[in-house]
Amino acid sequence: MQRSALYAVLGASAALAITACTITPPPSVVAARTAAAPAAPGPTLDDYKKRIAQRIFERNPSLVLQGTPQAMLRSFVLVSFTVDRGGRLVESSVYRTNGDDEAEATALASLRRASPLPAPPARLLNGHGQIELFEGWMFNDNGQFQLQTSHSPQATTID
Repeated sequence: MQRSALYAVLGASAALAITACTITPPPSVVAARTAAAPAAPGPTLDDYKKRIAQRIFERNPSLVLQGTPQAMLRSFVLVSFTVDRGGRLVESSVYRTNGDDEAEATALASLRRASPLPAPPARLLNGHGQIELFEGWMFNDNGQFQLQTSHSPQATTID
């Protein structure tokens, strides 16, 4: 047998022997690896927005529309707002609307009444320790609303 072939056979045998072995680390290494394992992912942005919606509903029960929103909404108000790490409302403004001043005022007031909001997960904060969000208020003719984050399906016919 040629020398290069012999080395190839020996190398393959050594590789097989090494891969067939099981090496069990000492208990201290196993414990350290377990402690350093990454934590399960925290709440998502959608989870956080649902918590905010729940707080708005809790603080504005007479304004919350129960059931199905009408097919042709009275108004849709998109609000932009910023929350700090403690859940305090830093700023809020109407981002988009159909010009319904009463609905705009109701949307902003219901958000302010819900403050302080739940504290956002730290991993969602920007470099200023804040999170910037949008939420849509969907108004029926009676002035009650649902939030876009957690609304019921709209009616499909105009009655």
